[in-house]
Amino acid sequence: MTAYAFSILLLRVVLGLTMAAHGYNKFFGGGRIPGTAGWFDSIGMKPGLLHARLAASTEILAGLGLAVGFLTPLPAAGFVALMVVAAWTVHRDNGFFIVKSGWEYNLVLGVAAVAIAGTGAGRYSLDCLLFHGSSFYHLLHGWCGLAIAVGLGLAGGIGQLLIFFRPPVKV
Repeated sequence: MTAYAFSILLLRVVLGLTMAAHGYNKFFGGGRIPGTAGWFDSIGMKPGLLHARLAASTEILAGLGLAVGFLTPLPAAGFVALMVVAAWTVHRDNGFFIVKSGWEYNLVLGVAAVAIAGTGAGRYSLDCLLFHGSSFYHLLHGWCGLAIAVGLGLAGGIGQLLIFFRPPVKV
C-alpha cells in the first residue's frame, strides 16, 4: 500500500464517518428527529420535520458513501450542499472562526470532500473495485469529479435555501 493510497483512504473514512455520525445523532441522539425539527423551524428552515429528515439522511448516506468511496462525486456533492446550508443558516453571522461558532468547520468539510472528488476515492474504494478500467471511471475523479461535486453541491444547497429558508425576524 502506498502512502498516497493510505492517505486518501484515511481521509475518506474519517471524513465520511464523521458526517455519518452527525446524521446518526440527529436520528437517535438528544432530541432525535422531533428535537432537530424544532431547531430547524427555529432557524427558518421550514418545514422543520422535512429538513430534519433530509439533513440526517443526507449526512448518513453522503458520509457512508464517501467512507467506502462509492460514486464519490455524489456524496461529495452532498457534503457541499449540507455545508452551504449550515454555513448560511447557522454560522455566517458569527464570522469565520469555529471558536465563535463561525463557518470555518463547514468550509473545511466541504472543501475536503470536493478535494477527494477531484483526486478520486483511491485504490481502496468501491469506485476502483467496481469501475476501474471502464469508460465510466473517468467521471468519478479529476476535473469531472470535482465539477460534479461542486456543481451538484452548490445547486442543491443554494436551491434548498432559495426554496425553504425564511430567516426568523430578529426583534
